[in-house]
Amino acid sequence: MKHRIVVLGAGYAGAFVAGNLARRLSPADAEITVVNAEPDFVQRLRLHQLAAGREIKVPKLADVFAGTGIRLRLARVTAIDPERQVVTVADAEGGGELDYDTLLYALGSHVADHGVAGVAEHAFDVTGRPSALRLRERLDSLGRRGEGGRVLVVGEGLTGIETATEIAESRPGLSVTLVAHGELGAQLSAGARSHLRRACDRLDITVVEHTGVEAVEATRVLCSDGTVLASDATVWTAGFAVHPIAATSGLEVTESGLIVVDRTMRSVSHPNVYAAGDGAYAVGDNGRPLPMSCASAGSTGRQATAAIVGRLTGRTVANVKLFYVGNHISLGRRDAILQMVDDEAQAKPKYVGGRKAARIKAGIVKMSLWGVSHPTFGMPRRKRRLAAAPVASAGHRVAA
Repeated sequence: MKHRIVVLGAGYAGAFVAGNLARRLSPADAEITVVNAEPDFVQRLRLHQLAAGREIKVPKLADVFAGTGIRLRLARVTAIDPERQVVTVADAEGGGELDYDTLLYALGSHVADHGVAGVAEHAFDVTGRPSALRLRERLDSLGRRGEGGRVLVVGEGLTGIETATEIAESRPGLSVTLVAHGELGAQLSAGARSHLRRACDRLDITVVEHTGVEAVEATRVLCSDGTVLASDATVWTAGFAVHPIAATSGLEVTESGLIVVDRTMRSVSHPNVYAAGDGAYAVGDNGRPLPMSCASAGSTGRQATAAIVGRLTGRTVANVKLFYVGNHISLGRRDAILQMVDDEAQAKPKYVGGRKAARIKAGIVKMSLWGVSHPTFGMPRRKRRLAAAPVASAGHRVAA
């Protein structure tokens, strides 16, 4: 019987790991199934651009995995039972159960409303393609009105900054306001903060700092200090959350629902389960948890791949460097900030800004897409045979 590997999610982490496993493990011993709710690969790094009106590539997962031997199951994950080693899915035909011997959890994250009233009902977000297109339709309708619609972006993180600047540049007829809970660009160096403020001034973005939001309504936002901000489209970018599936499955998770993994991305409670990307609580080489980001998806995905291949083939598990280099923030199409960080995750004094930084950011985005679209490129052509796996007390095969 072949060793059954099931990968949940085909984002930056899941698609990358699945393709690499297919290249490195012998199909005579292992079968790989990827479960994803949508048929396309979503460039999450560019969803703010999609919302603002730009067209972005949407590769079909069937094309991405063509020739790899990977089985693609278009379905939504509804439950995980790590004791039985079963994943429950739902699709157009009703769904069913998938048995696994090794599971990789890479379901990513979605927008976090933090319990703020009205976010789910009235706010837009850019964490998924459908929601980004929904925002795009709203912006189009505001543009057709010709009255200078008001767009309110809540959240001073990277997503909020990129969304506000992209909309302001792409749709100059709209009034854009960025609401920051703290200081705008607080995570950046002094020079980069100044660059960011100049960009906001250039794009005519109104910045409201040190302001919390208590409620979102259809045409306004209520702030904790009593201020009321009018809005024709409120975009919520105030953080991310993970699906509760992992927490309800019995896997060991953090308070926020992230799967707790060891240095090799292996669940500390269930050794047949690995996690990569936004759903993993992975501690970097500097002793700090890796942030939710495409860069973290890459490093955790590479480590999970190395660990799964090493253990299944009886070889030494290689350690991949787990560190966060810095932040790459686009400020529209022709401006950006490249801010490197030190070992303590603090911004270094120097930064790169302007067109050069924009070209670097565009290159990173392009390379990320190319890497996912060619998941087996550059990998060893030799297919590794699996070592004999021990049998668990429950009768399940487990990885050595």
